[in-house]
Amino acid sequence: MSVYDVIVIGGGPAGLFAAGVAAEQGARVLLLEKKRRCGAKLLITGKGRCNITYDEEDPQLFCGHFGKQGKALLTALYSFGVAATVDFFEQRGLPLQRERGGRIFPARGGTAEVLKLLLDYARETGVEIKTSCPVISLNCEAGRIQTIETPSGTLRTEKIIVATGGLSYPQTGCSGDGYRWATASGHRLIPPQPALVPLQLDADWTQDLLNLNLKNVGITAWHNNKPIAERFGEAFFTRHGIGGPIVLDMSAQIRDALQHGPVELQLDLKPAVSADLFDQRLQRELAAHSNRNFANSLSGLLPQLLIPLFVRLSEIPANKKCHSITKEERLRFGSLFKNWRLQVTGLDTPERAIITSGGVNLADIDMRTMRSKVIDNLYFTGEMIDLDGPTGGFNLQLCWSTGYLAGFNAATTARSSF
Repeated sequence: MSVYDVIVIGGGPAGLFAAGVAAEQGARVLLLEKKRRCGAKLLITGKGRCNITYDEEDPQLFCGHFGKQGKALLTALYSFGVAATVDFFEQRGLPLQRERGGRIFPARGGTAEVLKLLLDYARETGVEIKTSCPVISLNCEAGRIQTIETPSGTLRTEKIIVATGGLSYPQTGCSGDGYRWATASGHRLIPPQPALVPLQLDADWTQDLLNLNLKNVGITAWHNNKPIAERFGEAFFTRHGIGGPIVLDMSAQIRDALQHGPVELQLDLKPAVSADLFDQRLQRELAAHSNRNFANSLSGLLPQLLIPLFVRLSEIPANKKCHSITKEERLRFGSLFKNWRLQVTGLDTPERAIITSGGVNLADIDMRTMRSKVIDNLYFTGEMIDLDGPTGGFNLQLCWSTGYLAGFNAATTARSSF
């Protein structure tokens, strides 16, 4: 039977980092990954760029982005926060760059470069990495995990770190194993739900706009005639609806509202321009092309992909001359720019969610160490715990900060127990 100081289950960003930190403390560490390679989900998120963290070094302000429970992350952020994260990557040869909105990205290489750095860090610190090795069960007795069963044999360890992620992108190995182990060992689980997920719309045209990127637009979500969320930034249409950073950030609020009735999106393509000013511009465009067909006069106002759709939605005949457009038609067309109404029918499939909200109840975790309060030698990190933030680097920082705490504390307590 193989014996280790620390076994980390899950080879994503939180698991790889926790394993490296633990090994750096002198522990004998084994990392188990059930897929053929580590970091599969990391490679496909963020369009391959990898938003490593968010440029806010004040832990109190950073925690505010995680909602009511955000303060639970304070110890982790004080132990390994944004500045420490930036230093970690840059000191290992990966320069970072700060972009609009406080997002911090690698200056080169994206997710592939980040994954390579994490793997190099783990190996250089002495972590033994075993891929294609799913965990069958965690065998618990007398309040401790005694052994870990795998297809290749039984493993014994002093400490276990579970970093198996949530339920999103199951093809990368995120299939909820950790949640099942947590429940079986007596932990309370906040039901996992998709978060940061595109929305499905009652529209038959979205797949015609797949190559259209909407920048600097405003979106407001309405429920029961009240605005429930509002964002400004980038969005894009998907085969069945709408996605993009500002949509993902509203998806949790929309998900909750949909349980109590319909939700409608109000899309403003020109949020910096009032409706009156836009109407004046539209009048000038129509006057400048007074003898042209309506559909052939819109290239100065709209991306080419949107013109056929807006002509259709405005119900103005495509071959109608611009000088014949009535005021009612003009205002109807202008409202599509400032008040385009889209009916939400639901969230996209959980497999399309970037992260999973919910997870192990924070009351069952000592958030100062990431150690379970139920199982003496068990630690949780990353998406396993009931904390999730918006897009922009917050959820990867959650991985770095909780991974550091789990790795450090698991290693130092394992060492002292021998």
